[in-house]
Amino acid sequence: MENLLEEAKKLQSTIVMHRRYLHENAEINVNLPLTTKYVIDRLKEMGYDPKEICQSEVVAIVGGKKPGKTFMLRADMDALPIVEETDVSFKSRNNSMHACGHDMHTSMLLGAAELLKKHEDEIEGQIKLMFQPGEETLAGAKNMIEAGVLENPKVDAAMMIHVITGMPIPSGTVLVLPSGAASAASDRFTVKVHGKGGHGAMPHTTVDPLNVISHIHLALQSINSREVAPADNVALTVCQIHGGNAANVIPDTAFLSGTIRTYCKESREFIKNRIHEISMGIASTLRASAAVEHNTGCPSVINDKSLVEQFVKYSNSLLAPYRVVNMDEKTSASEDFGFVSELVPSLMVILSAGSPQDGYSYPQHHPKALFDENNIYIGAALYTNMAMEWLKNN
Repeated sequence: MENLLEEAKKLQSTIVMHRRYLHENAEINVNLPLTTKYVIDRLKEMGYDPKEICQSEVVAIVGGKKPGKTFMLRADMDALPIVEETDVSFKSRNNSMHACGHDMHTSMLLGAAELLKKHEDEIEGQIKLMFQPGEETLAGAKNMIEAGVLENPKVDAAMMIHVITGMPIPSGTVLVLPSGAASAASDRFTVKVHGKGGHGAMPHTTVDPLNVISHIHLALQSINSREVAPADNVALTVCQIHGGNAANVIPDTAFLSGTIRTYCKESREFIKNRIHEISMGIASTLRASAAVEHNTGCPSVINDKSLVEQFVKYSNSLLAPYRVVNMDEKTSASEDFGFVSELVPSLMVILSAGSPQDGYSYPQHHPKALFDENNIYIGAALYTNMAMEWLKNN
């Protein structure tokens, strides 16, 4: 495996080709017909027998010629409902965009699949490839688990890579998140207020739901600032407020919605309860009624301590002179790979794919976000190296 990085680098143009096709044909949620067909076709060309175990959920297995455990490599494939505003030649042809880098992830895993096929006789056990839809909606990983992705053969450990862009981190740097909770759990909430509409010239005859929803919005901010310990990293964010459709009409209803990001179950439940209590209390005080809905998202990704240590060891040997950086901070973003980490020892690492000093100024989920393809082969090498070395040493 000493020349693995060079082998991966020889696949650079092929991996970039995969990425540009997927970027141009971005699809969202769990309905990815073009993406799924592309991944399956490429895997078959490499000699795999891929299975679509549920809608747009692709699994393939390599190895098995030698006895051993099963290591799983995961890549997400879905895009976001964003209209792209970049000038790249392979710009998305529809109203969806790979603004989070999932096209990079899928392409890196396809690159790893090709490397693993080449080294199949050396694999001490087997490696399962998990190509997942629906990460942005936090549905895909759970669906694949229910469809049996962790069984037949039973998965003993799993790994994922996520790229980042627009951060002051040199492209090609690998960030190793700490053991324990490495990402935030995510939950979504909606507060609906029902008042009494009427004429804008006679507000005293109404119960203005816009006034009520505004007070609720401001009061929710006190949860972060006054009700949670400063050391307990929590993010409660209201991302949309809606109500009314005319400048002179007070509507009957209004609503707001947002997300909760937490790292422990106690905070997660406390905040949900406080959203309910604050919303109901303010609505009642202002003569309106309120209803709160919670959509459970996903748990934190739990980085296994042993996997973190082994990844650092294996990757330091692989990537010199590239840097492998141990992170003390966890990410406030959420990842539905957390459902996998609840069930098997798991690892999430980050690969920098663009910094502002190199012209990658916009962050992920932005319509102008760009990703540096020059180091995409590193992701393929990291996937391959970790899986094979872990199987050999465990």
